Amino acid sequence: MSIEEEKENLEYGLPSHEDMQRQGKPVKFGTAPFIYQIDGNEWGNIPDDWTLKEATSVAVNSIDEIIVFNRGTKPIMIFDIDGNLLRSWGENIFTNAHGISVDSFDNIYCVDSGDNTVRKFTSSGELIYQIGKEGERAEKMSGLPFAVPTQVAVDEENNDIYVADGYSNAKVHKYNQDGEYLFSWGESGTGEGQFNIVHNISTDRNGLVYVADRENHRIQIFDSEGKYIDQWINLSRAACLYIDKRGNEDIFYVGEYFSGIASNDTGKDLGPRISIFDKTGKLLSRLGVESYGPGVGRFYSPHGISVDSQGNIYVAEVSYSDYGQFLNPKRELRSLQKLSKIN
Repeated sequence: MSIEEEKENLEYGLPSHEDMQRQGKPVKFGTAPFIYQIDGNEWGNIPDDWTLKEATSVAVNSIDEIIVFNRGTKPIMIFDIDGNLLRSWGENIFTNAHGISVDSFDNIYCVDSGDNTVRKFTSSGELIYQIGKEGERAEKMSGLPFAVPTQVAVDEENNDIYVADGYSNAKVHKYNQDGEYLFSWGESGTGEGQFNIVHNISTDRNGLVYVADRENHRIQIFDSEGKYIDQWINLSRAACLYIDKRGNEDIFYVGEYFSGIASNDTGKDLGPRISIFDKTGKLLSRLGVESYGPGVGRFYSPHGISVDSQGNIYVAEVSYSDYGQFLNPKRELRSLQKLSKIN
């Protein structure tokens, strides 16, 4: 590796020569019982002439199929738990893949931040309904749906849906199971019930709504009517959230971006990382202390997160948007990792 290459790697958080020598050796991290092994490689087997470009979101259905929303060859790629490609679809549908969710019937909800739509599909990819019209975008910060939406959450009790909206708005919009608009809440700001990028959203088994308020570095909690309840602070840039409701108690997995500045890119414990919490907001485990980069045990920008029935974590990262496109030459970086649970 030349001195020039070493400097470029350091500038973009890529590994040094010594780090490169350690590539390929799995590492273990976490706090019992949340201990994981990771090898630092791109997860999922796809044909050689396909590309992910970058995975933006990931969901796991009831039979442990891993559904990856991405900006590459096939927008929807579905894998088994071992990373074998099962099927794919979505060509000529999406403008800019962003968020994906599944409900208890394995229906798939896709948020397209490029054309300001939310689409609900069957598990086989048949369109059930669409909210929003391609090419129509609400005025920035108008509070009207949609102005660059990001994610959908589904209440498993009644199948009401909540849409995080998003990059150019400061609202959560609620719809019934048929996609009929009910109401909205939120406004721009840093106070309780205010948002600075409503980036991700999820619901717990009691119907409470959790919002990853990314640039306010927190998770906010609301009831089903949009009433503010509480917040979890002291996070990095909380970008994605998954609530595992399969056990006796809900477990919360939060993906966080790097929160430092460029000149502090070697700072530790500033993200990117994965944090695991219980219902009270108590930190149970934290995965990743190094700055962004491809090294084993490191992340770029955790943008989507999900967990299978065995407790393995899948992390989708917008590594091209945040880093790869600024390299010379531009190049695709790892954007999908599996953290294998160690029992």
